[in-house]
Amino acid sequence: MQEHVEFNPAYTLLTLALAPGESVKSEPGAMVCQSGVEMTTGLSGGGGIGGFFKSMAKSMLGGESFFLNTFTAGPAGGWVSLAPSIPGDISWFDVTPGQNLFIQGGSFLACTPNVETDTQFQGLKGAFSGESMFFIRAFTGGQTGRVYYCSFGAIKEIPIQPGQTVTVDTGHVVAFTGGVNYQIGKVGGMKSLVFGGEGLVMHFSGQGSVWIQTRNVPSLANSIIPFLPNRSN
Repeated sequence: MQEHVEFNPAYTLLTLALAPGESVKSEPGAMVCQSGVEMTTGLSGGGGIGGFFKSMAKSMLGGESFFLNTFTAGPAGGWVSLAPSIPGDISWFDVTPGQNLFIQGGSFLACTPNVETDTQFQGLKGAFSGESMFFIRAFTGGQTGRVYYCSFGAIKEIPIQPGQTVTVDTGHVVAFTGGVNYQIGKVGGMKSLVFGGEGLVMHFSGQGSVWIQTRNVPSLANSIIPFLPNRSN
């Protein structure tokens, strides 16, 4: 599979060139255009009764779709172009066996067929983070697989080294690797929390990487709401 990225980081379009018989799974609605591929739709959690409940958990708890589309190239090969629903960037990460990639709800875009996804409960601290209480966990039990994720705005990778703590606003977290731990906290005291314009944050430590987005949807919504017309009684 070969990737071709255009128009990044604001309106990124990802085109995947597939060899004959090669496949990629993507979120419903992510396809922009395609040629030489066949699309099928299945449960996002896999087949069988177990896959049904995994799909339901991802949809209800993780903010992802109940179904995934699979694009498979024909005998002559083919290609498919994918894009997220909001303006932003696309990046990817290779997940090795025994490794986890945690993705914030709404940021999963696509993956190779050997990658599995489920929901990971982040504990009661998720109730105070301002984000979903569940992350999407991407992993593989066999060969290395590739995960494609998207953002609102541009994506930046921040390496986390042992003994280091990096603080990120909860609305700007896109994904992080399994070797990274986090705690929910705030910047400054209660006065800063209420009047400083900064909400709750995530303090990351351990060893691995965190990917952040340069914009966040709640801030955009707060900027637009004052200009919306009032609903008449």
